[in-house]
Amino acid sequence: MLFLTFLLACAAAAATGLIFQPGPWYEGLRKPSFTPPNRVFPVAWTALYLLIAWAGARLAVLPGSEMAMALWAAQIALNTLWTPVFFGAHRVGWGMAVIAVLWLTVACLVVSAFRLDIWAGLLLLPYLGWLGLAAALNLEVWRLNR
Repeated sequence: MLFLTFLLACAAAAATGLIFQPGPWYEGLRKPSFTPPNRVFPVAWTALYLLIAWAGARLAVLPGSEMAMALWAAQIALNTLWTPVFFGAHRVGWGMAVIAVLWLTVACLVVSAFRLDIWAGLLLLPYLGWLGLAAALNLEVWRLNR
């Protein structure tokens, strides 16, 4: 049941992708050569949201997890914010600011998770890696389309 609560929070973040889809604006932007094909994004995010929810559920039951839970909540809020900023408002620079803070928040969450539960920390590593790629994409899109 706890896992479903965290999965619901992830689903709310994912819903922004349905509301603010890339569309013609994004297709018209110059993108770096390392941009994954569009079909990769929903598959990657589905897997990542499952891992993020699983890690959150593991951490939530542990004594002393208050900081980890605060970081988990902050990251899902920032994750939810990025899509409407980037795809909705077409604010690539602001998107870069959001994703930079998101990456830092998730990095802190990973450290906090590893201190409490090695498996929760491991579950979050793919998310941190994907955010690194996403931040690099955001930065390059910003640079290429000023």
